[in-house]
Amino acid sequence: MDEATRKEILDGGRKAHELTESAYRDNPATRGQAAWAEKQRILLADMALHLLQTALRDGALPADELKRNLHAILTVSEQFIPDQGLKAIADRLYAD
Repeated sequence: MDEATRKEILDGGRKAHELTESAYRDNPATRGQAAWAEKQRILLADMALHLLQTALRDGALPADELKRNLHAILTVSEQFIPDQGLKAIADRLYAD
């Protein structure tokens, strides 16, 4: 990928990240409320944007940040597809 394209993607990602974090903060839902699933979907989008930023960062891909991004995504996703054992997979990222 050329530098201009990478920069354009990261710029769009930063804007999307700001919007998702703002939407998450503005959502007053707590666990057990009807709007909780929507708030968790926003959180999942936020975690995906963290992964985008990590993946396109200059230099070597930092394994610790990649693990942290994947752990968060798998952990939040567990509630949407609970029968797949995603939390156990996420926990194995830090088993060593």
